[in-house]
Amino acid sequence: MSEILTLGEPVVTFASTDLNKGLVDSINYYKFLGGAELNVMIGATRLGHNTEYISQVGADPLGQFTIKEIARYNVGNHYIATDENNWTAFQLKELVDQGDPSTFNFRRNSAAAHFDKSLIDQVDFSDVKIAHLSGIFPAISLQAREAFRYFAEQLIDHGIRTTFDPNLRPALWESREVMIETINDLAKYGEIVLPGIDEGEILIGSRDPETIADFYLNNSDRTQTVVVKIGSDGAYVKNKSGESYIVNGFKVEKVVDTVGAGDGFALGLITGLIEGLTMADAVRRGNAVGALQVQTPGDNDGYPTQEELEAFLADNKKEA
Repeated sequence: MSEILTLGEPVVTFASTDLNKGLVDSINYYKFLGGAELNVMIGATRLGHNTEYISQVGADPLGQFTIKEIARYNVGNHYIATDENNWTAFQLKELVDQGDPSTFNFRRNSAAAHFDKSLIDQVDFSDVKIAHLSGIFPAISLQAREAFRYFAEQLIDHGIRTTFDPNLRPALWESREVMIETINDLAKYGEIVLPGIDEGEILIGSRDPETIADFYLNNSDRTQTVVVKIGSDGAYVKNKSGESYIVNGFKVEKVVDTVGAGDGFALGLITGLIEGLTMADAVRRGNAVGALQVQTPGDNDGYPTQEELEAFLADNKKEA
């Protein structure tokens, strides 16, 4: 039984503990599990929701580590296949004391890139309330792209609500042009589309939140709401009826690492909607989870429990 479902690629991260040495000169690393779609499931589970993660890993130590870690996070791993012929994706990540850390990915021809869409037929959709879609998985291979479309079509056939986060990763795509065309096409599967303002500039050539929202609202009959993430200012929301508003963000004393903030926003919004919050309150919850995450160095270690989230929101009522 799962309330929230996603399809993605888990990425084992080797994160440097050598401050400001860069990836070439760092020699000390620790290992943890990440991946944008998985981050959303981990955070949603931490907030008390049942989640299930669909993917494929290699028959290697990193694949075994991935399956064990997913189970440790209490995320469902019933639909994780094992590929005997290809390896589990991993990345190197530097440690910096300001700005975004550099990463280097080893993902080409990974096990997830060889995911067969027929595996989707094993999935039980009966209890799923919302499925989260991300633009990363379709970037890793043409086969993954085909599986993504098949998954999205199954969600629509089952009447399941969908969120779509562009999650641009230019290095994974054949070209910038293919990325833009494909992401804008795949966004049509999202009932709620979640672009960032920087992504809007790349995808449609505008940093104006309303222009970005209008593009995706007109892009598909299925899309009902667009939430444009505008950094520390919060988020701009517009729906099909023309209603629009800004939900303010939260001030944080120090941004340690922005990785996982967008995924935190998505999981906050998704869980809020499942719990019956209005769109505005669900977006505020998303802003809160994102603000908590940027204050930590990992990919998902800032995601709160329900009690921690309620305490943060209570302490920051004036920023609503």
